[in-house]
Amino acid sequence: MKLSERTKDIIEWIICILVALVLALLIRYFIGTPTVVKMSSMKPTLIENQRLILNRWTRTTHQMPERGDIITLEAPSDKLVDIDDTDNVVARYDNEPTNWFSKFTYYFLEIGKESYIKRVIALPGEHLEIKDGKVYINGEELDEPYLQDNVITTAGDVNNPFYDLVVPENCIFVMGDNRAGSTDSRAFGCVPLDKVEGTVWIRFWPFNLFGKVE
Repeated sequence: MKLSERTKDIIEWIICILVALVLALLIRYFIGTPTVVKMSSMKPTLIENQRLILNRWTRTTHQMPERGDIITLEAPSDKLVDIDDTDNVVARYDNEPTNWFSKFTYYFLEIGKESYIKRVIALPGEHLEIKDGKVYINGEELDEPYLQDNVITTAGDVNNPFYDLVVPENCIFVMGDNRAGSTDSRAFGCVPLDKVEGTVWIRFWPFNLFGKVE
């Protein structure tokens, strides 16, 4: 049966829309995507409701982020690990989807996925210590110019394994700049590289703060 010109036009438009959607999803997942700051853990560097552009090419190419980078990561399933369990210092992800559809919607479309924005503090193989309100990497105090003058990095319970550790291979240790109001590696442990979603690149809202985020 021969299709009418109107039907052909409708089919062409549907194909164009589908192609555009697929391209948009591919760019969003593999290259870059906008996001919104929803928490206060990165104050004063990032404030709630600010709009950012994430660079996801680092994830696509499996690049290790650098110390000081601000990243987004998949939130662990256990936000606060029992401090009596000192055998594993890696964050736990126990509620991951199992079938292909749930994996697609969770990882690709990010439906129902919770993410954190944090700063990279320590890299694989480095010895991290938190003591006397300061952070030490391999025995040397870490210079943190992004923190406000009155910020103290607390050690909490002396038995907590996440305050004196060697970062495992293919993992990073992260913290928020708002140290007193951040749930981070001090609570849930080191983050596996494959749970890093992207590196914060540009802040585009508000316009008066437009530019690269550091």
